[in-house]
Amino acid sequence: MIEFKKVSKYFKDKAIIKEIDLKINKGELVVLIGPSGCGKTTTLKMINKLITNTSGKIYVNGKDISEQNTIELRRSIGYVIQQTGLFPHLTVGENIGIIPKLEKWPENNIKEKIVELLNMVGMKPEEYIDRYPSELSGGQQQRIGVARAFATNPDIILMDEPFSALDPITRNQLQDELFNLQQELKKTIVFVTHDMDEALKLGDRICIMNEGKIVQFDVPEQILKNPANIFVEEFVGKNRIWKQPEFIKAKDIMIFEPIKTNSNRTILQALEIMKSNKVDSLLIINKNGILEGIVTVKDLRKADNKSLKLSEIMEKEVKTVNKEDSLIDILNKMNEYKVGYMPVVDDNYKLLGLITKSSLLTVLSNQYINKEMEE
Repeated sequence: MIEFKKVSKYFKDKAIIKEIDLKINKGELVVLIGPSGCGKTTTLKMINKLITNTSGKIYVNGKDISEQNTIELRRSIGYVIQQTGLFPHLTVGENIGIIPKLEKWPENNIKEKIVELLNMVGMKPEEYIDRYPSELSGGQQQRIGVARAFATNPDIILMDEPFSALDPITRNQLQDELFNLQQELKKTIVFVTHDMDEALKLGDRICIMNEGKIVQFDVPEQILKNPANIFVEEFVGKNRIWKQPEFIKAKDIMIFEPIKTNSNRTILQALEIMKSNKVDSLLIINKNGILEGIVTVKDLRKADNKSLKLSEIMEKEVKTVNKEDSLIDILNKMNEYKVGYMPVVDDNYKLLGLITKSSLLTVLSNQYINKEMEE
């Protein structure tokens, strides 16, 4: 959908962008983020030729934008900026409909589109269509800015720190609305921000820039877990992963070698295994490592015949979590099933590990201690 190939931008003799390669897929929301002066806004503006690249090639839908008509290119791309860019002398309806009007749409179609877009951004057409920007709050103005960007149903929308001037409550509301719109419409959105929380909340992928270069471009989870270098680690924040519990997976916090055995063991043997390993339960697997059941020391001691095999008494309906389940999922399941442990399995039900309440407490306590030491 959008591709940069060895793109550089110089202002006089200063390199602002240094031979970046970047590929943004159709229907993806990509966030450009980095410290002030890193080149993120310059990168965004080169897509619709508000800034012209010095060297390299930029392609939109496979076409070199340097060979495209600039006005046609800009009209085909939605654009939302921090200051909304609304024309103060035009009504809300006129602001939203300005590009369709320039494209000479029929008046009826323009009116229908304006009404549709006002509804889309949660503003009643009968209440707002004839108002002027000065009569709206900052959040309402930004909603109109977003609606206008969608007016010609563009495949690509560029958003340059659109919510940064808003109060925190309004900002959160608009972030949620944009996320929901994107889930429904699947536009290709390039979003510039300086706020990592916003990037994590919105981005399918995040492109971290520094001094005109891309230092890491990946999904949020990987950036949090595997920062490319010290700059990324410090920019993101070492403990930020703990503020995003949906990115902490079972495979990240499980006990990797839980005590296990096979169903042919006798109760007496199982009790000895538990005693020597100081555990009160045993996971039962087959020769392929597939989880078959579980026994507890309480259940085993109840049995009069200690020669019985575990296959005869084990609990076969074991509550489990998948290795990709998040910390939130795990805690919810433990609470729902009222259990203190959850075996971790893969998609084929192969046993990978174990999560217990005590292991969770250990992980969370270590995180708290590390954070305290850093502070």
